[in-house]
Amino acid sequence: MPSDFINGRFVDPATPDGVLEVRSPADQSDVVGRHPWSLAHVDDAVSAARSAFPAWRRLGQARRAELLRAYQSQLKLHADDLARCIAREIGKPLWEAKTEVGAMVSKVDVSLGEGAAYVKDTVIADLPGEIRHRPHGVAAVLGPFNFPGHLPNGQLVPALLMGNTVVFKPSDKGAGTAVLMAKCFEAAGFPAGVFNLVQGAVPTAEKLVTHPGLDALLFTGSVQVGQRIVAANAHRPGLMVALELGGKNATLVLDDCELERTVRELAFSGFATAGQRCTATSRVIVTKGIAERLVERLAAAARSVTVGHVFDDGVFMGPVISEATRSQLLAAQAKAISSGFEAVAPGGAVEVSGRRGFYVRPAVHVARGGVTRVAGYTDTELFAPDLSVVTVDSLDQAIAVANETDFGLSAAVFTQNGDAFERCADELRVGVLHWNRSSAGASGRLPFGGIGASGNHRPAGILMGQSCTYPLAVLLPQKADAPLPSWPGISF
Repeated sequence: MPSDFINGRFVDPATPDGVLEVRSPADQSDVVGRHPWSLAHVDDAVSAARSAFPAWRRLGQARRAELLRAYQSQLKLHADDLARCIAREIGKPLWEAKTEVGAMVSKVDVSLGEGAAYVKDTVIADLPGEIRHRPHGVAAVLGPFNFPGHLPNGQLVPALLMGNTVVFKPSDKGAGTAVLMAKCFEAAGFPAGVFNLVQGAVPTAEKLVTHPGLDALLFTGSVQVGQRIVAANAHRPGLMVALELGGKNATLVLDDCELERTVRELAFSGFATAGQRCTATSRVIVTKGIAERLVERLAAAARSVTVGHVFDDGVFMGPVISEATRSQLLAAQAKAISSGFEAVAPGGAVEVSGRRGFYVRPAVHVARGGVTRVAGYTDTELFAPDLSVVTVDSLDQAIAVANETDFGLSAAVFTQNGDAFERCADELRVGVLHWNRSSAGASGRLPFGGIGASGNHRPAGILMGQSCTYPLAVLLPQKADAPLPSWPGISF
């Protein structure tokens, strides 16, 4: 499988700095791909994007949209290959990988339609003046592993539509998915240098995010990496940086909830993608009138989850991404139990016959004895299938506990009371809020991003185009019969 795509062609390093070997977390004997990487290719890719930018921005949005439609057609044509690659590389069951590819296809429609309207040039006739939107220039897109196609695609498409050229650095866990995306851009007929791909791990990312040839940087990943990106670019206030950094998301369940719907939505939000969604629920805050019944049903749902290989029938959940993730999860769960949580649906590592993967059981842990917080468990994004449940006496207390976090990405509220939901909408500090829906859901037709440690107020989703442009204020000439300007103390 090829590695990098630079200036319109696939190129492997003549003298690689290393080789990225991607093994499936579902079965370590499955080598999905080997990708040589080179730090010199970062310079080559940025240079190619810089050279292509003037012609690309002058091409016009209509023609750029045509090329993106051609890219969309290629995504559809190669949907099965993309889904199978995502499943193998990331460990998603095939059914879920297919939904990701479907979201990639839909994103083109949204970005070229409703999304483009948010960055449409505006004429202010009585000024006279205009607000125009201009591309930044060369944009780096750094993608995460959990949605190796969908999440970077949601930044690449708006960036290209608005006239930027891009350098895409995928997660080192999703290198093959990125190659297939590059093949789609190539087959769509994009001009050389407009889309570029560089592979690698931390050294490649570090070189790219500090490259002086960048004008914008769009990153999805961990808080720690986001902080390092900001610190490394503190001397460059002109570099546009958009960060989406995950969450420690709460779901509030009130006594008047519809119990069966609540349990189903909670099970999905906690255990889909093996809990590896930035919007996944990890904290359940429930009022005491419904708590016992909710815990009983939720624990039963967790115990019923079928864990297995991505290509096996009837599998809901595959593995977590790595042994490091699994070990961190098990250590955090042990700490929770020793601090006063009860494992009503014990997690733990699990073996899948004939597979050497990083499998775990989904878990539900309930706070007992007044414990609500455990350092390293309730305050840490574990990115794994674990739900902590805390019982509270009132809506006031539920909101207070939900806000006891540095994160602010997503939350959900289950109640039939509209006034109670509106209180939550007013007081919960999050960027995405769901009413009687899973916290792990999202719509490309809405903004997507968080506050606090979850981001820097540059949401993706429908508003991604705003991070891919800067506004240009234009004052037009006054009418020919307007009085000539004059000021005291100066003669003309």
